[in-house]
Amino acid sequence: MRKLWINARVVTGAAGVTPGALEVLTEGDRIVAVGATLDRAGAELVDCGGALMTPALIDCHTHLVYGGNRAREFELRLEGASYEQIAREGGGIASTMAATRALSVDELVASALPRLDHLLAEGVGTVEIKSGYGLEIEAELNMLRAARRLAGIRPVRVVTSWLAAHALPPAYAGRAADYIREVAIAGLDMAHAEGLVDAVDAFCEGIAFSPDELEPLFAHAARLGLPVKLHAEQLTRSGGVQMAARHGALSADHVEYAVAEDAVAMAAAGTVAVLLPGAFYTLRETRLPPVGAFREHGVRMALATDCNPGTSPVTSLLLIMNMGATLFRLTVPECLDGVTGIAAAALGLGAETGRIAPGLSADFALWEAESVALLVNRIGFNPLKWRVFKGEIA
Repeated sequence: MRKLWINARVVTGAAGVTPGALEVLTEGDRIVAVGATLDRAGAELVDCGGALMTPALIDCHTHLVYGGNRAREFELRLEGASYEQIAREGGGIASTMAATRALSVDELVASALPRLDHLLAEGVGTVEIKSGYGLEIEAELNMLRAARRLAGIRPVRVVTSWLAAHALPPAYAGRAADYIREVAIAGLDMAHAEGLVDAVDAFCEGIAFSPDELEPLFAHAARLGLPVKLHAEQLTRSGGVQMAARHGALSADHVEYAVAEDAVAMAAAGTVAVLLPGAFYTLRETRLPPVGAFREHGVRMALATDCNPGTSPVTSLLLIMNMGATLFRLTVPECLDGVTGIAAAALGLGAETGRIAPGLSADFALWEAESVALLVNRIGFNPLKWRVFKGEIA
């Protein structure tokens, strides 16, 4: 089915945020042409009513599948406890472990579906979902099984990341190397064999794993032909960004404690900096990511919700765009690119989605908004008119 999307003010993507009076021709799930006046022969006309058209949004870092909640830890932080203190006393990731292990795949899907629906209602067409709360092989596999199932329930592209190296469970206290070998690597082989994993992630931090402890995991990912990414330099400068760059990582995420030297390494490796202002806000952090250094050295910057039960209970990518601008001083074009084209690059999908261009998937969002600035400026306001996924209004 050929469709010609007319009467839209189109923002194609990386070229900027000034809407153009363009038409978009799609055939099936692909964009065929973009231009001022396109051939209408044999095409169904879709009148967009003057709406603003952007690429569909992409949430490139989420922990969308999990059990339970961590509202009590929110209260503890308000009373003065730090994230590190809560984690070391059995809270944080470890507290979500038991709740997640207790759920079946069906129950994990049911708990995650409302969170996914919130994202889709704001024009999101692609979502990355990580494991990382099971911390044992079967529970980790179940998280990714649930993620794959979500993609069959809703019209959305789901990209999965194996994040078994998220925290050290109590049963492996003091035995990080054993955990990496017996759970993170052994489980990765099983996930890969089952077709559950698109990339490998890890948490490189003092309360999690060191670069040296993670090297065997990343080396094994390379042997399997899987790309890597890394939670790095969130709470301290641990050397994670340098490790990520050495391995040609798709992204290094959080990166508040990265420095200019890290920006140089990321630029050389083509590693995207995924900024997560929701966690920065929730944890009341004060150390800003080195946005100036990233700009100076040409490091691409993405934005994502980091949706998780503890440190970023956020299911609004529009809110994250506002936070990126307000807290991190990103410009409006940087915010839009950060949740479209650059977010696609952070997932290895730059040739598939994230821009409105011939050959790419027909994923776009139409907004009842005068400008992209209104998408970033407004808080608690969702002007979505239509979400289009693979050429269909979803």
